[in-house]
Amino acid sequence: MNERAGEIALITNPTSGRGMGGRVRDTALARLRAAGLTVRNLAGRDAGEALDLARQCVDDGVEALVVCGGDGMVHLGVQAIAGTRTALGIIPAGTGNDVARYFDLPRTDPAAAADRVVDGLASGQVRTVDLARSGSKYFVTVMAAGFDAIVNERANRMTWPRGQMRYNIATLAELRTFKPLAYTLDLDGEQRRLEAMLVAVGNGPSFGGGLRITEGALLDDGLLDVVIIKPMSKAGLIRTYPRLFKGTHVTHPQYEHHRVRSVTVAAPGIVAYADGERFGALPVTVECVPGALRVLS
Repeated sequence: MNERAGEIALITNPTSGRGMGGRVRDTALARLRAAGLTVRNLAGRDAGEALDLARQCVDDGVEALVVCGGDGMVHLGVQAIAGTRTALGIIPAGTGNDVARYFDLPRTDPAAAADRVVDGLASGQVRTVDLARSGSKYFVTVMAAGFDAIVNERANRMTWPRGQMRYNIATLAELRTFKPLAYTLDLDGEQRRLEAMLVAVGNGPSFGGGLRITEGALLDDGLLDVVIIKPMSKAGLIRTYPRLFKGTHVTHPQYEHHRVRSVTVAAPGIVAYADGERFGALPVTVECVPGALRVLS
């Protein structure tokens, strides 16, 4: 490996945040270079090329991989650096930015976010946290495997409208016909069969722009937080939804919470999403990988 102290890679999703990614990148790039850093400025034509570029930078020994985008871009970067000594830097430019929330990073000021990267590199201030892993794939935030995943699937098939309204329409459309799902779970070897509205597996506490579905999840405890929302009426689901933003849904009688090292989630016809990205069809087995990620914070 060719060590390149002082060189970092900046990789951008220019379409994140409804096109904000490119503008945020320009501001951050100027700030990073003004601080004296040598920066590789990269953007793949698609996710596959972007991941190849990120992995090549890690192989070359860059000091940090800095991603400019939303949680999807963080997800991509993590696939390249999980389990390595390369640190992750984050310039938020998405709509949700849950990972940035985890580390209290500036979400609306790219210059300030770039300064955090510079300061972290100068001081060596790196936080080591866990990741969740299924096979060779990792995630940072939450894996959704129920009603929320079905909404994502519908929204991804829609071409209109764009932005958050597409997800609102998809939610209303699915809510009309949604019925509780039949799950089979393995929680650290304990088998469970049950019906539920959703099962969420959290490495961190929130997803979807601050929905604290796995409230109480810690990034460095070596455990995954599994939340089960048991059957409730459609009206009850709608009433409970706003409570997710504050994490107060934990007192609901249909809420169930487990902390495990490994979980297998199975339900027919469901495709799981993690970090807001399509993750894979159930069944999926997820394990916690302690200390797998180093983040400039």
